[in-house]
Amino acid sequence: MHQEIHVQVAVIGSGPSGYSAAFRCSDLGLDTILIERYDTLGGVCLNVGCIPSKSLLHIAKVIKEAKELSDTGVFFDKPVINIEKIRNWKNSVIHKLTSSLSQMRKKRNIKIIQGHAIFDSNKNLFVKGIKNDLTIHFENAIIATGSKPIKLPLMSENNSMIWDSTDALLLNNIPNRFLIIGSGIIGLEMATIYSALGSKVDIVDRFQQFLPAIDQDVTNVYLKAMNKKFNILLNTHVEKVNFKDNVLSAKIIRESGSEDHLNYDAILVAIGRKPNIDALGLDRIGLKINDLGFIEVNQQLKTNVKNIYAVGDVTGMPMLAHKGIHEGRIAAEVISGKNHYFEPKVIPSVAYTEPEIACVGVSEREAIKKNINYEVAKFSWSGSGRAMASNCSVGLTKLIFDKNNNQIIGGSIVGTNAGELIGEIGLAIEMGCDSEDIALTIHSHPTLNESIGLASEIFQGTITDLLNIKKNK
Repeated sequence: MHQEIHVQVAVIGSGPSGYSAAFRCSDLGLDTILIERYDTLGGVCLNVGCIPSKSLLHIAKVIKEAKELSDTGVFFDKPVINIEKIRNWKNSVIHKLTSSLSQMRKKRNIKIIQGHAIFDSNKNLFVKGIKNDLTIHFENAIIATGSKPIKLPLMSENNSMIWDSTDALLLNNIPNRFLIIGSGIIGLEMATIYSALGSKVDIVDRFQQFLPAIDQDVTNVYLKAMNKKFNILLNTHVEKVNFKDNVLSAKIIRESGSEDHLNYDAILVAIGRKPNIDALGLDRIGLKINDLGFIEVNQQLKTNVKNIYAVGDVTGMPMLAHKGIHEGRIAAEVISGKNHYFEPKVIPSVAYTEPEIACVGVSEREAIKKNINYEVAKFSWSGSGRAMASNCSVGLTKLIFDKNNNQIIGGSIVGTNAGELIGEIGLAIEMGCDSEDIALTIHSHPTLNESIGLASEIFQGTITDLLNIKKNK
């Protein structure tokens, strides 16, 4: 049976950008339908990405902190890992969130269709449904189909020991020897999780520095705090992988030309992600794709096809859920007639490792490249009372100021809960705060976010907690 549906807005994909777009459309009075190929809402982020990884990273953090408490005189037995109970707890967290999304969808009267959507024209979608096929006639469509891991040709797709991030988060087993290819955020987070659970982890990356967008003085602090919990092999690549006797043998080539043949129980490929747009029939409607393979949109998230919008990972970097959520809302508001634009000054990025690495705005490296007249103010957490009392004194808060007007233009934090602290810097940049605005804001003592105020005082030349190199200002 072939069904036909008429709707004002069709949203393809129910990840953070998709459900945010659909929910906002409904709240603005638009008749909205949501098309999703899986049987739960939330996309990669809630089901096989952000949420399960943060659940497991929480466990890794507690294991680390319990071990470190021995320095204070509190001793715990070696942790016993019940992988099934951990997996069930992680899945319960996912279920609570996806169930909540489902309830919100129902209360907003948004119909959901499970199936694969393909454009017939700029007014029609054909949906190959789970139960039956449908044609959806729409006035506007929002593409929010997210992204998928990039695969390496040298890796056998049929080998269950070759993982992508989804496989790693299933937590089916804890490999004794674990190789991660790629030292980006996903690679570092998986290394944090699996090393805490007992794996011996090697990370291999072709580049000279991991997280190359972040200043090296920040990543150096991370390496010191990480304290060799796993190996990071830079300027290195995997040339070949052989499978024999239930073991993966990797041929690893270093920049010098030397090579190693190392055995692993599992290999995670974490070299990036690409947009899920291949099967949408975009060529049928003449939708424009940029040179990097992403859908081209303007600041109102409009594509070159006037009634079709795109939000989230399909629009390009940064491929972050919080960016997609805001894009989804803007697209909905534009469709409803509001003259709104997606124009953030900055978008924060966080590696939820232990310690965490967070950054927002202009890095020092970028300031140099753009020839900005800048100044750096850094506060080491070794001078923070709260950090010392919390056994996390290996950390750094780094602020970048424009010397022409003393406005804050960027910041990085490495340390415990850096992802929670970076919000203040983002808000300060969005509001155009100068160093005095931050320095004269009274921060609670002792706290970790106090380090932001203290770094601003260093720039101002008013700090009393450290020796003041600008004391005559």
